[in-house]
Amino acid sequence: MAERNGRRVAVVAGCRTPFCKSGTTLKDARAVDLARYVARELLERTNLDGADVDEVVFGQVVPSALVPNVGREVSLLPQFPKEIPAYSLNRACASAGQAVSNAHDQIALGNANVVIAGGVESLSDIPILASRRFADVLVEASKARSLGGRLRAFSRLRPRDLVPVSPAIAEPSTGETMGQSAEKMAKENHITRAAQDQWALRSHQRAAQGTEDGRLTAEIVPWLPARLPEPIVTQDNGIRRDTSLEQMSKLKPVFDRRYGSVTAANSSPLTDGASAVLLMSDAATRALGYSPLAYIRSYAVAAVDPGWQLLQAPIFAVPKALERAGIEWRDLGLVEVHEAFAAQVLSNIQGWAAKGWEIDREIINVMGGSIAIGHPFGATGGRIVTTLANEMARRDVQFGLLSICAQGGMGFAMVLERR
Repeated sequence: MAERNGRRVAVVAGCRTPFCKSGTTLKDARAVDLARYVARELLERTNLDGADVDEVVFGQVVPSALVPNVGREVSLLPQFPKEIPAYSLNRACASAGQAVSNAHDQIALGNANVVIAGGVESLSDIPILASRRFADVLVEASKARSLGGRLRAFSRLRPRDLVPVSPAIAEPSTGETMGQSAEKMAKENHITRAAQDQWALRSHQRAAQGTEDGRLTAEIVPWLPARLPEPIVTQDNGIRRDTSLEQMSKLKPVFDRRYGSVTAANSSPLTDGASAVLLMSDAATRALGYSPLAYIRSYAVAAVDPGWQLLQAPIFAVPKALERAGIEWRDLGLVEVHEAFAAQVLSNIQGWAAKGWEIDREIINVMGGSIAIGHPFGATGGRIVTTLANEMARRDVQFGLLSICAQGGMGFAMVLERR
C-alpha cells in the first residue's frame, strides 16, 4: 500500500493545540478558529510555503451549521493560495486518522505531492438544534404572505416545542451511549474496575512525564488568550499529576450506578482541540529539503455490529493493517492505542491476545493516552500520528502502530515505518 506507483508517503511534521476539557480554557474558541490556528502554526514551524500545498483535508465529528466545511476554511488562510482544494470528513473518533490516510492515497496515486491533514473538535461550541415541530413552524411562518399568517403559524407552538435539542453521543442504531457500550464491554470481557483504574492512572502518570520532559509540549502550539491577563496555555489541562488509585476508587460509576465500573476517572473527557499533520511524497521531501519522521506503511479500517461490542473493531482493523504492511506483531517497536475508555483499551488488548497476538504493554502509549491528554473527537488521530512518528524518530524504531476505535462500531489502524 505504501508504494503505489513507487511513491512513498512521508509524515514530515505535526502539531496541535493544547487539548483542554470542554467548557474550560478553549471554550470561547470556535472549531474553525482552532483548526486555522494549528494549520498556520504547522506552516510556520516547517517554514513551508503555502503555495506548495496541493490539498487540505480535515476531520470533524460535530460540525457547525454555519461552517460545515472546516477544511475549506483552513485552506482560505492568507498563507494559502485561494485555489487550493479542501474538504472535511467524518469517521467519528478516527476522523483525523482518516484524513491522514486520504492524504496518503492522493499522494501515493500521484494526484498530490504535499497535503495538510488534520482534525478539530470544539465540544464547547456544539450546535443546539430546534425541535422538529418548532423548525416546521419557522419554515411555515417564513412562507406566510401576511402578518396574520405568520401569527397563525406561531400560535400552534406549545412550550415543549421550544425545548432545544443537543446532539447526543449515542448510537443512532442502538440508542446506547459510548459509555454504556464501554460498560457492556467491561462486563462481557470481565474487565475489573481495579484494572480500569490502574490503566487510567498509568495514562496520567505517563502523560505527566511526557509533559515534564518536553516531549508532549514540543507538539503543542501555545494558545494565546483572547483577553489579558489570562495566561498563555502551553499544555493539556486534563492531566492529573496528583491522582491515585485511592482517589479514583472513590468515584461512582456513571453509566451503571449499581453494578458498573466505568467512571469519569477511567474515561476520556469531553475535549476541545485541533491537530494538523504535514504529508509529502518522498520525492517532494527531497526537493523541498525536508527529513521525514516516518513513512506510512499501511492502514486498514474495520467495522462490527454496533449492538455487539461497539469499540472492539480495532481487533479486526489492526491485523489487516499488519498483514498489508507485511510485518508481524513482534516487529512493532511502539504502539499507540486511542483510550476512549480504559475498559475499551483492555478489551482491545484482550481481543488481540485471544487471536494469539500478545503486545508488550511497555511499548503501548509510552506518553499516556486520551484518558489523560483528552479526546477532541475529530482531532485525536492527528495527535496520535504526530506523537507516534516523533517517538519513533527519538527511539529509532523501525515499525510503529496506531489503533483507534470509533463510533458506529468502526476501527482504524495504521502502520508507520522509519526505514
